Amino acid sequence: MTVLGNLAIDIINGAPPSPGGCASFAGVALQAAGGPGRIIAMGAERDHVLFDGLRARFGPLVQILPSAETSSFSLDYDDTDHRRMGVQSIGPVWTAADIDVADPVTTWVHLAPLLRTDFPAETLAALAARGHRIAYDGQGLVRADRLGPLVEDRHFAADLLVNVDILKLAEDEAVIVADGVFDVSAAQRLGVAEILVTYGSEGCDIYMDGAVQRVPAAWQVLDVQTTGAGDMFTACYVAHRAVGHDPGRAAEAASALVAGELDKRVHADRG
Repeated sequence: MTVLGNLAIDIINGAPPSPGGCASFAGVALQAAGGPGRIIAMGAERDHVLFDGLRARFGPLVQILPSAETSSFSLDYDDTDHRRMGVQSIGPVWTAADIDVADPVTTWVHLAPLLRTDFPAETLAALAARGHRIAYDGQGLVRADRLGPLVEDRHFAADLLVNVDILKLAEDEAVIVADGVFDVSAAQRLGVAEILVTYGSEGCDIYMDGAVQRVPAAWQVLDVQTTGAGDMFTACYVAHRAVGHDPGRAAEAASALVAGELDKRVHADRG
């Protein structure tokens, strides 16, 4: 599996800038899942130094391409499950030409948009034309591309999901997309064959073939900062699906990975 997405500079609870975006968290998931994988991300060259630790840790697994700007966000946590976000800088829009430069060679490609404009429908069409199967993080459906407090709404392009094979939605994103309760009928209206709705420490629902399957979390990890947990979960899930594991098994593996990584944060904070 290849992960494509923009780098992000995260300002968490007013702390100094830290590496963010799916590229900063997917490496753990790809290593745990095994199989061939790459992470290709874009960000301004002046900011690449912030991600030196990422490249040192994962080596050739990670490739960073230059762009004019790097996405940047503020994240202020009220508790472990709720946060306020602000958009401080908007990163590049991936085009078909960028896809050619990245040149993913895996069948599966996971797109990790930070905002709605990161991957337009025509870029997804270019990937599909190359023969790729596409997973898509649903925050790219609901996050508006404007500076200031993060605005989330359901005004995404109607053709954005035409070429998506797996869609992942967090609980709040699912409610926005469905304009209410997300259920089997809402999933069918989106027209995506496989939809994953995550509920943090409560597990996830998998919508396929007109039915829904609940997969509980591996275990709960409380009182921990969860930035990147969704990215790790989705990357691990798609990586397992890419090697042929069924959805339930893929979700169980992804849940166990995230719980283990959050446990490490708890122990690091206490240490």
